[in-house]
Amino acid sequence: MFESVLVANRGEIAVRVIRTCQRLGIKAVAVHSEADAGALHVRTADESVLLGPAPAAESYLDIDRVLEAAKVTGAQAVHPGYGFLAENAGFARRVQEAGLAWVGPAPEAIEAMGDKVAARNAMIAAGVPVAPGTEPLADADAAARAAAEIGYPVMVKAAAGGGGIGMAAVFDEDGLRAAFETARTRAERFFGSPRVFLERYLPAARHVEVQVLGLADGRVVALGERDCSVQRRHQKVAEESPSPGVTPGLRAAMLAAAVRAAEAVDYRGAGTVECLVPADSAAEEFFFLEMNTRLQVEHPVTELVTGVDLVEEQLRVAAGEPPVLDPDNLPQPRGHAIEMRVYAEDPKRFLPGPGRITRWEEPSGEGIRVDSGYTDGDTVTPFYDPLLAKLCVWAPDRPAALERAREAVAGFAVEGPKCNLPFFTELLSSPEFISGQYDTGLIGRMRS
Repeated sequence: MFESVLVANRGEIAVRVIRTCQRLGIKAVAVHSEADAGALHVRTADESVLLGPAPAAESYLDIDRVLEAAKVTGAQAVHPGYGFLAENAGFARRVQEAGLAWVGPAPEAIEAMGDKVAARNAMIAAGVPVAPGTEPLADADAAARAAAEIGYPVMVKAAAGGGGIGMAAVFDEDGLRAAFETARTRAERFFGSPRVFLERYLPAARHVEVQVLGLADGRVVALGERDCSVQRRHQKVAEESPSPGVTPGLRAAMLAAAVRAAEAVDYRGAGTVECLVPADSAAEEFFFLEMNTRLQVEHPVTELVTGVDLVEEQLRVAAGEPPVLDPDNLPQPRGHAIEMRVYAEDPKRFLPGPGRITRWEEPSGEGIRVDSGYTDGDTVTPFYDPLLAKLCVWAPDRPAALERAREAVAGFAVEGPKCNLPFFTELLSSPEFISGQYDTGLIGRMRS
């Protein structure tokens, strides 16, 4: 195992990775911007290095500075967390060329799954079901012709990138033409590629993803699924495992397809195969959406129901060591877990509201886990994603998990910046969410 790992990230995910490293006796090296000089991940690490000014482009995204930090601290490996450089194949190559271990999949796997159109084609070849869609389209006229053939509604999607950027559901040709041009512009600005394609849009669908782990010996295993249908602006807000809308038969089919998807790109490390499950279909079907070639924000719900430390498994794969889990006798998910993303944002309109934290009180007790990147006295700046913490609960079944989640939300106090905790109070009392029969339109219906 490594003696020293540099964590190329910030916030709660950096703290979470650092703590597993320290539990394993590995020196954890943090990097930070000037704005994060006193941040929790810096205070938690064994050593830290200043990268540069507050803007991410001049600090966390500066590959040369990150690699220099690894060199001067003697780090043997780089863990990218999620976001920033986590799915940057060029960064992964630079890490390896510098003689360091990359805690993630091979650059080739990142590239194969980073382009949504190429990923769709690879999944078709692997026998993984995909929704009807197109190759990248030249202009709005070509998009209109393709949409007429697929049938409205359709989803306009950027071929590169993620995070809901460059995505829009459209229901007629006028809407399509406007959305197509907007998506091209945003895709060029955020991802450096204006390529846009269409895919059939499922107005009523669950967003369900499978956690996969590619082992050092080449085998790929699946560790259950997570339901990520509670979303605003195509971005997840709450997740749970197992999905209350997935039958045993559908679950088995999804897990098998996810393994085939990862095997198709010779995947190593932790990854997630995301799918859409039609909510209004009598048939038990699903469609491949994309693969995230990194650790997911919502990985704790899988850890809570399986007992597997996914970060430790990532490190073991990167070091070429066998896993802690037994691939021939995988842990069967036990009980039910729910994760709620606590953001510094308005709970009604979900707009960021940074500021200094004047009160921070985390809930604690049996079945409660808080992965936080801040604490009392810290300042949430406007420079980065406003995720404060992930509030997670586990209980023997879903009703008990819902009740524990209500108690945990009530016991979490954040004052100073805006905070979306009141939204979770609302969500956990929503009859639709409580029933488990919800889809990605849930928040829109709650707000209508």
